[in-house]
Amino acid sequence: MGSRKSKGGQGTPATLAAAKAEIGFTLHPYEPDPAAESYGAAAARALGVPPERVFKTLLAEVDGALTVAVVPVSGSLDLKALAAAAGGKKARMADPKVAERATGYVVGGISPLGQRRELPTVVDESVSGFPTVYVSAGRRGLQIELAPADLVRLTAATLAAIARG
Repeated sequence: MGSRKSKGGQGTPATLAAAKAEIGFTLHPYEPDPAAESYGAAAARALGVPPERVFKTLLAEVDGALTVAVVPVSGSLDLKALAAAAGGKKARMADPKVAERATGYVVGGISPLGQRRELPTVVDESVSGFPTVYVSAGRRGLQIELAPADLVRLTAATLAAIARG
């Protein structure tokens, strides 16, 4: 992975957070498909990357508290597993508008990095099986590739089995 330089118009809170942390990362712009059912799966296809290496950022409420879940786009979030990993009893998906307000990003471009407020984060343990993974860089059409350890460190995440499928 190479450059930490942002190219014109690609500076987002996520890329700024990665640069500030002085980690190695690569930005991967692509043409987003507005008709895609899954932004993450569309990103994987557009970049020619196996979907299990591209991770989506979801927000849920665990016992009423917003929690970030990062899972492969090839699977779905197991809400019971997320609740357990976050030390709670019950989880449900957060309202998209609440997710956007809390993170500062729009749905389909929510990054686990550089969010407006620091939220508890759980990353699916499958992330550890890859030398690098891709997550949203803070807008539709831009992914950031980074080492799993850097993703976990920058988000202060817990690793747990929270993905299904």
